[in-house]
Amino acid sequence: MSPRESLRPPHSETSRPAPAPASLGAWLGRALARFLSQRRHAHGVSLPTDPAHLAACLKPGDVLLVEGESRFSVGIKYLTQSTWSHAALYVGAALGDSERRCVVEADVVDGIRAVGLDEFAGLHVRVCRPIGLGPDEIRAVIDHAARRIGQRYDLKNIIDLVRWLLPTPPVPTRWRRRLIALGSGDPTRAICSTLVAEAFQSVRYPILPGIERRDRQDPLCPGCVDEILHVRHHSLFVPRDFDVSPYFQVIKPVLEAGFDPRRITWAQEQEVVA
Repeated sequence: MSPRESLRPPHSETSRPAPAPASLGAWLGRALARFLSQRRHAHGVSLPTDPAHLAACLKPGDVLLVEGESRFSVGIKYLTQSTWSHAALYVGAALGDSERRCVVEADVVDGIRAVGLDEFAGLHVRVCRPIGLGPDEIRAVIDHAARRIGQRYDLKNIIDLVRWLLPTPPVPTRWRRRLIALGSGDPTRAICSTLVAEAFQSVRYPILPGIERRDRQDPLCPGCVDEILHVRHHSLFVPRDFDVSPYFQVIKPVLEAGFDPRRITWAQEQEVVA
C-alpha cells in the first residue's frame, strides 16, 4: 500500500455509501414548487413598476411587496385577500454587488437567495420603508436575512396550501392567516414573508403586533389606558402585513421620481378606455 493510499479516509469515493433517496414528500414538494412558480399572464389593474424609478428610490432595509403572476401567487392573494403575493428585503450593496445581488428573498424553487431587481421586471411592486431604525439596526436586519441565504424554502407550506387551491374553497377569513402559517416548522426553512418578518423582529421592530389595552391604575389620570405590544410569531405574517402596518411608510417610485401631472399626455376623448 502506498503512503497516499494509507492516508485515504475510510469512506473513499469507491466505498462511500450511496446517498439516501429523497422522500416522496420532498419530491412532491419540489414538483409542486416548479409547477406553481411558473409565471403566467394575469390581467391586473396595476401597471408594472418602472425599474429605473424603483432602483432610484430604494434604501437598504426597504421591504418590496410584489404582485406576482404565478399559480402560487394567485393562492396567496386569495387566502390573504390582498394584491401582494411576495415579500423581499432590499439590502443594497451589503452583499458586495449592488447590481446583481441587492435583494434577499425566499423563492419556492431556489430557496433563500440574493437576486437583482430585474427579477421583478414587468411586475407591480410596492416599497414599504421602516421608520426610526438607525444604520446599525438596518445592518442587523440585513445581516439576519443574509445569514439565511442558501437555506431551503418550506415546501411543506406548499403542500398544505395546494389542498386549499384544488379546488379553491370558501375559507372563512379568520382561518386564512393560520392556513399560511402551516408548514414544517423547521427553523432552517422559511417562506417569503416569514423571512422578512423574522429579520425585523431580530431588532424588535414592530410589524403588526398584538395590542393589549390595560386601564392605568393611576388616580392622577382617570381613564388613561396603556397599550402593551405582544410579538406575533413570524410564521403568522403575510406580505400584505407590511403594507397595512402603521410602522412602515409606503414609498411610491413614480412620486419619488418627481411626478408632474402637467406633463401627462392624455388620449383624445374618443379613445377613452372604459
